Formats: sequence, C-alpha cells, structure tokens
Amino acid sequence: MRKSRGGTILILLFFIALLGAALFLYQSPLFERDKPQITLDKTIHWNLKDPIALHVKDESGIKFLRITLNDGSNSIDIVNEVYENKEKEINLQIKYPRTGFLSQSSNLVLEVEATDGSLWNLFGGNKATAVAKILPDTKRPTVFVLTNSYKITKGGAALVAFKAYDENLKSLYIETNSGKRYYPTPYYKDGYYVSLVAWPRPDEKFSANIVAVDMAGNFTKERIRFFLQNRRYRESTIKLTNNFLSGKVTNLAQMYSRDFDQMKPIERFLFVNQTLRDENNKNIENVSTRPPKRLLGEKKLTPFYPLKNAAAVASFGDHRKYLYNDKLVSESYHLGLDLASTAQASIVSSNDGEVVFARENGIYGQTVIIDHGLGLHTLYGHCSSLDVQEGDFVQSGDVIAKSGSTGFAFGDHLHFGVLVQGVEVRPEEWMDARWMDDNIYTVLKNAKSLIDRHEP
Repeated sequence: MRKSRGGTILILLFFIALLGAALFLYQSPLFERDKPQITLDKTIHWNLKDPIALHVKDESGIKFLRITLNDGSNSIDIVNEVYENKEKEINLQIKYPRTGFLSQSSNLVLEVEATDGSLWNLFGGNKATAVAKILPDTKRPTVFVLTNSYKITKGGAALVAFKAYDENLKSLYIETNSGKRYYPTPYYKDGYYVSLVAWPRPDEKFSANIVAVDMAGNFTKERIRFFLQNRRYRESTIKLTNNFLSGKVTNLAQMYSRDFDQMKPIERFLFVNQTLRDENNKNIENVSTRPPKRLLGEKKLTPFYPLKNAAAVASFGDHRKYLYNDKLVSESYHLGLDLASTAQASIVSSNDGEVVFARENGIYGQTVIIDHGLGLHTLYGHCSSLDVQEGDFVQSGDVIAKSGSTGFAFGDHLHFGVLVQGVEVRPEEWMDARWMDDNIYTVLKNAKSLIDRHEP
C-alpha cells in the first residue's frame, strides 16, 4: 500500500515538473509568439526611380525575409535572405529591378514575408506577411505660368497665375531662393491657381519657382520670371542712453523676462529688441502663414488707409543699428509703416476680412491682425484699446481699435503692417490704387481671359 502511494507521489511530482517545464518554456523569450512587424503602405504610387522604404522588426530577431514583385503573370524575388544573426530590425530601400523583370502592367503587387527566430510553432517561428498594391507612375506633373506681375520690388509683393495638373497631385507650392514656401489658391476653373509672393526686405536676392509633386514623387519646377527691382532703404544708428534703458525697456523686460532681476540694463534691452521681438514676430508669422482658405473678397480691394488724416512718422524697411558705449550691440528692421494723427484716433479696416489675432503681443502692444484672403493680412499695433475679437468678420469702414502707445512705442501712433503669408511687405504698395490695379487685378483679369481661351 505504501509503495503504491509512493509511486503515485512520484508520478504526480513528475507531471508537476513537466508542467512547470512546459510553463517555463511557454513563457520563455525563446518561444515568444508575436509575429514580426512589417511597416508597408497598402497602396504605393511608385515612380520606379526612388526606392520604397520597408521596415521590419521583431523581438526575437528576423530569421528569414522574402520580398517579391509580381504583375499577375511574372514575378521576381527582390530579397530572399536568411539572417544567421537574427536581426531585430531591418530597414531596406527597395529598388525597382532593372533586369529579370519586364512588365507593362499598370498594377503591380509587392509581397513581403518575414519569419522570426522564435522556437514557437514547432521551432518554425512566427510568420508575418504584408501586401502592397503598386501603382507605377513615371509622368511628371504639368505646370505652366499663365501670367504674373511684371516686376517685384525688394520688400514688396507680386502675383502669379498658373496651371498645375496631375491626377495624383500631392503638393503644390511656390518656393523662393531662401526656402520660403507660398501656397496657392484655386482660381476660376479646375487646375488653375493664383498666389501672392513676397521679396523679404532683408534678402539681397530673390527668385521663385512653382513646385508640383505627385503621389509617386515625380516633380516639376517652373520658374516665375519677374523683373527684379532693387530698392534702397534707410539705415539709422541709434545711441542708447541710460535714461532710454530705464524707461519702456525696463517695463517690457520686467513684464516678459523671468530673469529680469539678474539682468543689467543693456541685457534688458537686448532681451526686448531681440528675444522678445523674435517671439512676437513668430506669433505674427504663425497666424498669417496659414495656407489661404479663399481668394480676395468678391469686391475689389480698396487702398488701405487705416488712420484718417495721418502722417507717416516712420517708414517701412528702416534698418536700425543700436550703439552702446560706441559699440554695435543690436540691430533690427522696422517692418511696418508708423502713422500718427490725434491721440486715441479711430483705426478702421479699409476692407472686409476676418480677425485672426486680437490681443497683447509684446513689443507691438495690443494688436489686431485681419485676414483679407489670398494670404494677405494687415496688422495694427500699439493700440490703446481693441473693438474686435478673434473670429469677428469686419467690413470696410468698421472701427477695429484706437491708436495708442502700448508695447515698445514712444508716443501715440499706429504701427501698420501688411503681410503675405507671413512675410512683411511694403504697406505703401497696398495704399496705392494704381499699383494694386497693375499688379493684382490686371493679372487676375488677364489670367481669366487666358483660362477661357484654353478651357472654353
């Protein structure tokens, strides 16, 4: 009887040990059960020149990888490899085979099969597959300029109208020599676009190309041929005094800097004129750079005169250099037109638009920015009070604010700015009816006539 019980206990211990071993192996990394992860789009437009990126990873390591391209009749192995070291991550650039595979099909299939080094599945490992539909496309987008402003002035703006087409068009923009991108607005008929562009005041050179890129990565660049008109702007040297540094400079530094108490007077000025200015300009750029949602208003824009009976007290484009103890310590560009009339004078919107910014903005004080369409924005700074809120739609003649001396301003005035997709341009152009007719509305009119001729 005792022998029988002993045998039973031994058998029970054996099964417990066997179960424990099985559980240990089941939970062991050697027997992990996760399939390899394959990163591959399900549909890929391919120009057959640029490689397709493929990423495969697995915790236990990739043991085998096969990549096959076929068109339903013919197939070729692009990759068929066993990895002795069991790579945990594999990044490949799949190139179109130049030999051994000829296909006239417009539809190809890329198949990926990956097996890991796990001992699961009777030591066969975990297998994963991925299939991508390949749409060959080797044709570049069509782009041609219809018409554009004859010239662009340094610090100024211009307009271009063009056609761009591709059945798989992915992105369309105008890129300048400095890398700035302008995004166009659809115009009149399908496949036609217009865009304002700007030559930034600080840039000595300017060129612009229309760039169209399709889903397969084919691209076309078309040069916009403007006559470039250079313009000389004023340079001024300003000597900083201790009295100057103890006024508004100190107030702004105390308001916006966390390190105010550790700053010397000149450091406070550098903070205001450089750090704070850059931050405030970035706020303006972010608001006014968004791709345009619409064209200019249905009615023709009238010249901008935001302040009645005003005199210009500072020009656009002034290059200001600041000296302290006879040493150059900082510089900046004045990228607006300062206008002054009476204290707390009414500021009006000369044209319809949407208020996209209405709040305090550092050196600009209380500020309003209005979107007029086509990437054109106007800015009103140093206001003493605001009569609009963000999201309001204003009409021509509406009072939007009162002039003042908030921010980095000395005396009551309006800082009036005009921006083209985030770039400050000469307000004087947009205050000139003849310039607007020659460079904006004549271009739009001629573009419409040419479109009708091509697309009757």
